[in-house]
Amino acid sequence: MAVPVVDPDLCTGCELCVDAAPNTFEMNDDGISVVVNPTGDDEDAIQEAIDDCPVEAISWSE
Repeated sequence: MAVPVVDPDLCTGCELCVDAAPNTFEMNDDGISVVVNPTGDDEDAIQEAIDDCPVEAISWSE
């Protein structure tokens, strides 16, 4: 099963992923997105978060 992952070195903290999939992503204390529940939102919402990321910091991983 593919799960979303965030590259913390690329994340700029724009929070678009949290807007698109709030049950999957949240911002950590450093203002970087983290995956808190890889199945928290449906696949379409997670894909929207991936597509919306301006720096392509989110991807699917097996």
